[in-house]
Amino acid sequence: MANPRRSSYSNNPSSERSSYSNNPSSENPLQTHFLSLSSLIYFLKRPHAFPFLLSVFILLTWVFLRLQHLQYFSFHQQDQYQENQKWRREDDGKANLVRFSSGFPSPISRDRRGWLLNPVTAANEAGISGGAITCASVHVGEIRPGGVRGNHRHHSCNETFIIWGAKTKFRLENNDIVGKGYAEVTISAKELAIAASPSGTAHALVNVDPVRTTFFLGCQDSILTYNSSTTDFNVWNDL
Repeated sequence: MANPRRSSYSNNPSSERSSYSNNPSSENPLQTHFLSLSSLIYFLKRPHAFPFLLSVFILLTWVFLRLQHLQYFSFHQQDQYQENQKWRREDDGKANLVRFSSGFPSPISRDRRGWLLNPVTAANEAGISGGAITCASVHVGEIRPGGVRGNHRHHSCNETFIIWGAKTKFRLENNDIVGKGYAEVTISAKELAIAASPSGTAHALVNVDPVRTTFFLGCQDSILTYNSSTTDFNVWNDL
């Protein structure tokens, strides 16, 4: 009869220690970290580590220079924007014009329904001088792309304009502008402009937008007759 199978147990302590030492999960984490750090230091001391260190140095230099460039560009762009705003305000002043954003919120858009204003009151509050004192006569119209309105000079009234809807060029006679005799500004499609043309001052509106239509309101403080004695037509030949 066969002998029954018996379980065998090893009484060799060295065998257990060998098995324990060959098990990675049984290593001390601190010892593993120290060995990894030592290996890295050893690698960096070797001659073939030089290309690696050079690559790291070049990468860090590029990142540093890139950040400096972005910072300089941001400051330069902000300064350029402020300078452009300054020049635009000066040009608007020479054209006797003030512009606003037509969106909400803005000084002329109190709520999301859109802008609403009185031409005379709005011009006075914006500090524009020489405009209509009252609206004795009112004209509302449109200028399609490439079209021109005005290009004339009224001798019998002051006039205030509200301009919006498209990229529009506004020209106002100004003898202080040496060499040209007029000031000229461009209003964007997202802006609304209030402008004033005192009596005896020529003005013109030109739609320079390829698609949109310009809309305008003209408010005069006397009734216009459009005869040759009170109005000069075709003041500028380049419009």
